[in-house]
Amino acid sequence: MTATVASHRKPKPHTLAGNTVRTAATLALAGAATATALEGTGHAAADLTPTQARAQVARYYQQAEVATEQYDGVKEKVDQARAALTGLQDEAARKTERLNAARNALGSFATAQYRTGGIPTEVRLLLSSSPDRFLERASLADRVGARQAAALDRVRQELRGVQQVRTTADARLGELKSEQDLLAKHKHDIEAKLGKAKDLLNQLPKEERAAVESGDDTGGSPGSGGVTGAAKTALSAVHPDEAAPAGADAPSARASQAVAFAYSAIGKPYVWGATGPSAFDCSGLTQAAWQAAGVSLPRTTYTQINAGHRIARSQLAPGDLVFFYSGISHVGLYIGGGQMIHAPHPGAPVRIAPIDEMPFAGATRPV
Repeated sequence: MTATVASHRKPKPHTLAGNTVRTAATLALAGAATATALEGTGHAAADLTPTQARAQVARYYQQAEVATEQYDGVKEKVDQARAALTGLQDEAARKTERLNAARNALGSFATAQYRTGGIPTEVRLLLSSSPDRFLERASLADRVGARQAAALDRVRQELRGVQQVRTTADARLGELKSEQDLLAKHKHDIEAKLGKAKDLLNQLPKEERAAVESGDDTGGSPGSGGVTGAAKTALSAVHPDEAAPAGADAPSARASQAVAFAYSAIGKPYVWGATGPSAFDCSGLTQAAWQAAGVSLPRTTYTQINAGHRIARSQLAPGDLVFFYSGISHVGLYIGGGQMIHAPHPGAPVRIAPIDEMPFAGATRPV
């Protein structure tokens, strides 16, 4: 479940931390009137409190992430349709070659018949200088006629085959064009939401803007997401300089490999549609992490949640996929201690973050 574009991720209030995150999420979703007012593009940042501005930016990011996951899903279909179309075109070319060969064979029979003047076989044999060989030659003529009939039948079959493949290819081409139109729509939606977020951020004071973009207003570095102490979990083998709490062991060697990959991706930029190695979107990161462990995951959040065994929140272990929002539009890789590694949104690199900073929707353990 291939190139990139720039966008997305759960506008999780990851831009905030602790109580600020929960406050922002509450304000972003609280009342219909407030949400409608904030949604208006004409609202200037000056009309919003810093908390409201942060909540609205998070809202735009979340909406962009929904569109990004849809984009990722459609792009996967486009890639599959394009590959299928290429295969059909190759098959059509092979069948056309066989058709031409059959036509050439049929043409050789027609040429031979022309050279004999089209005289019926029986007449030619009766006029032969060796009538005593009539029966032998008649049998040979029958075999030649059978081969000619077979050659004609082969031409007909090859022609039908070429026509069928071309009809299928034309249908697949139509599907591809439709998917590409849908892809363009999702891209437009993503860019529109990110544009609104950027406009709002540009109106914020410098310090506020930096806090929102980094996803941390507690003084933590962008790479760590402000995580401290017990928040640094799991895998002392990967990061021996970090204290890993007891019980943070991954349930399998593959899960450990997936977490190790996620750690190695910390600090890499978020780019919507990206699956690595230099940039990721949220589902692109989890897909790449488990791929490094030899496990193939689907491309999108809403398909990844069904790729494995569902796990209760109380049973989470390092390597599990954790999903957020009712639409399953964001995913991270759990690393233990209530923390995950995820790709948040444009401007916020891959980082460690608490799983309670977004609405938890479920978890899956890949197998």
